Amino acid sequence: MALIQFVTFRIENNLIGINILHVREINRVLDMTPVQHSPAYVRGLVNLRGQTVTVFDLGVRLNLPSREITIDSHNIILKHDTVGLLVDSIGDVVDTHDEGIEPPPANMGGIDEELIEGVVKLEDELLVILSAEKILAYKANNQ
Repeated sequence: MALIQFVTFRIENNLIGINILHVREINRVLDMTPVQHSPAYVRGLVNLRGQTVTVFDLGVRLNLPSREITIDSHNIILKHDTVGLLVDSIGDVVDTHDEGIEPPPANMGGIDEELIEGVVKLEDELLVILSAEKILAYKANNQ
Protein backbone atom coordinates (compact mmCIF):
# COMPACT_ATOMS: atom_id res chain seq x y z
CA MET A 1 0.00 0.00 0.00
CA ALA A 2 2.22 2.80 -1.30
CA LEU A 3 1.40 6.48 -0.80
CA ILE A 4 1.60 8.48 -4.03
CA GLN A 5 1.53 12.28 -4.32
CA PHE A 6 0.17 14.12 -7.33
CA VAL A 7 0.65 17.75 -8.35
CA THR A 8 -2.80 18.85 -9.49
CA PHE A 9 -3.80 21.45 -12.04
CA ARG A 10 -6.69 22.41 -14.26
CA ILE A 11 -7.22 22.21 -17.99
CA GLU A 12 -10.65 23.70 -18.67
CA ASN A 13 -12.94 22.11 -16.05
CA ASN A 14 -10.80 18.98 -15.67
CA LEU A 15 -8.82 18.38 -12.48
CA ILE A 16 -5.65 16.62 -13.61
CA GLY A 17 -2.67 15.29 -11.73
CA ILE A 18 0.84 14.13 -12.48
CA ASN A 19 3.09 12.15 -10.13
CA ILE A 20 5.12 14.60 -8.04
CA LEU A 21 8.24 12.50 -8.65
CA HIS A 22 8.17 13.64 -12.31
CA VAL A 23 7.94 17.36 -11.49
CA ARG A 24 11.07 19.49 -11.17
CA GLU A 25 9.36 22.83 -10.58
CA ILE A 26 6.31 24.94 -11.29
CA ASN A 27 6.63 28.49 -12.53
CA ARG A 28 4.68 31.31 -14.08
CA VAL A 29 4.53 31.44 -17.84
CA LEU A 30 7.70 33.03 -19.18
CA ASP A 31 8.24 34.65 -22.57
CA MET A 32 7.94 31.89 -25.15
CA THR A 33 9.65 31.83 -28.51
CA PRO A 34 7.49 30.09 -31.15
CA VAL A 35 9.03 27.17 -33.03
CA GLN A 36 8.29 26.99 -36.74
CA HIS A 37 7.24 23.64 -38.23
CA SER A 38 6.72 22.07 -34.81
CA PRO A 39 3.74 19.90 -33.80
CA ALA A 40 0.59 21.84 -32.86
CA TYR A 41 1.02 21.03 -29.17
CA VAL A 42 4.48 22.67 -28.96
CA ARG A 43 3.69 26.16 -27.69
CA GLY A 44 7.27 27.42 -27.80
CA LEU A 45 10.65 27.54 -26.09
CA VAL A 46 11.52 29.30 -22.84
CA ASN A 47 14.88 30.09 -21.28
CA LEU A 48 14.85 28.80 -17.72
CA ARG A 49 18.06 29.88 -15.98
CA GLY A 50 20.11 29.24 -19.12
CA GLN A 51 18.40 25.96 -20.05
CA THR A 52 16.10 25.80 -23.07
CA VAL A 53 12.77 24.20 -22.19
CA THR A 54 10.17 23.08 -24.76
CA VAL A 55 6.68 24.04 -23.58
CA PHE A 56 3.78 21.78 -24.54
CA ASP A 57 0.28 23.22 -24.64
CA LEU A 58 -1.24 20.47 -22.52
CA GLY A 59 -4.75 21.26 -23.80
CA VAL A 60 -3.74 20.52 -27.40
CA ARG A 61 -1.71 17.52 -26.21
CA LEU A 62 -4.85 16.09 -24.56
CA ASN A 63 -6.98 16.67 -27.67
CA LEU A 64 -8.64 19.80 -26.23
CA PRO A 65 -8.50 23.42 -27.48
CA SER A 66 -5.33 25.48 -27.18
CA ARG A 67 -4.77 27.19 -23.82
CA GLU A 68 -5.38 30.90 -23.47
CA ILE A 69 -2.62 32.34 -21.29
CA THR A 70 -4.08 34.10 -18.24
CA ILE A 71 -2.78 35.36 -14.91
CA ASP A 72 -3.39 31.86 -13.49
CA SER A 73 -1.46 30.00 -16.24
CA HIS A 74 1.65 28.07 -15.16
CA ASN A 75 4.33 25.81 -16.60
CA ILE A 76 4.98 22.50 -14.90
CA ILE A 77 8.61 21.66 -15.65
CA LEU A 78 9.29 17.92 -15.75
CA LYS A 79 12.44 16.43 -14.19
CA HIS A 80 13.70 13.97 -16.75
CA ASP A 81 13.19 15.95 -19.92
CA THR A 82 13.54 19.61 -20.77
CA VAL A 83 9.77 19.91 -21.19
CA GLY A 84 7.24 22.21 -19.58
CA LEU A 85 3.49 21.67 -19.58
CA LEU A 86 1.32 24.77 -20.00
CA VAL A 87 -1.73 24.48 -17.70
CA ASP A 88 -4.65 26.80 -16.86
CA SER A 89 -4.06 26.89 -13.10
CA ILE A 90 -2.26 25.02 -10.32
CA GLY A 91 -4.08 23.10 -7.59
CA ASP A 92 -2.92 21.34 -4.45
CA VAL A 93 -0.78 18.28 -3.92
CA VAL A 94 -3.10 15.28 -3.47
CA ASP A 95 -2.03 12.18 -1.55
CA THR A 96 -3.56 8.80 -2.33
CA HIS A 97 -2.69 5.15 -1.90
CA ASP A 98 -1.94 3.19 -5.06
CA GLU A 99 -5.10 1.09 -4.62
CA GLY A 100 -7.13 4.33 -4.75
CA ILE A 101 -6.26 4.72 -8.43
CA GLU A 102 -8.96 3.24 -10.65
CA PRO A 103 -9.02 2.59 -14.40
CA PRO A 104 -10.31 5.58 -16.37
CA PRO A 105 -14.00 5.59 -17.36
CA ALA A 106 -14.88 4.97 -21.01
CA ASN A 107 -15.50 8.62 -21.88
CA MET A 108 -13.14 11.23 -20.44
CA GLY A 109 -14.75 14.28 -22.04
CA GLY A 110 -12.56 14.31 -25.13
CA ILE A 111 -9.23 13.83 -23.33
CA ASP A 112 -6.88 11.48 -25.18
CA GLU A 113 -7.35 8.30 -23.13
CA GLU A 114 -3.96 6.85 -24.11
CA LEU A 115 -2.28 9.45 -21.88
CA ILE A 116 -4.33 8.62 -18.77
CA GLU A 117 -2.96 6.27 -16.11
CA GLY A 118 -6.15 6.24 -14.08
CA VAL A 119 -8.50 8.31 -11.95
CA VAL A 120 -8.86 9.01 -8.25
CA LYS A 121 -12.29 9.73 -6.76
CA LEU A 122 -12.03 12.77 -4.50
CA GLU A 123 -14.83 14.10 -2.28
CA ASP A 124 -16.40 16.32 -4.90
CA GLU A 125 -14.75 15.50 -8.24
CA LEU A 126 -12.62 13.12 -10.26
CA LEU A 127 -8.84 13.55 -10.45
CA VAL A 128 -7.47 12.40 -13.83
CA ILE A 129 -3.93 11.02 -13.53
CA LEU A 130 -1.68 11.60 -16.55
CA SER A 131 1.33 9.52 -17.53
CA ALA A 132 4.39 11.74 -17.89
CA GLU A 133 6.14 8.95 -19.80
CA LYS A 134 3.35 8.70 -22.38
CA ILE A 135 3.22 12.47 -22.88
CA LEU A 136 6.96 12.48 -23.60
CA ALA A 137 6.92 9.26 -25.65
CA TYR A 138 4.26 10.77 -27.87
CA LYS A 139 6.64 13.67 -28.52
CA ALA A 140 9.35 11.30 -29.71
CA ASN A 141 6.99 9.34 -31.98
CA ASN A 142 5.03 12.19 -33.51
CA GLN A 143 7.42 14.97 -34.42
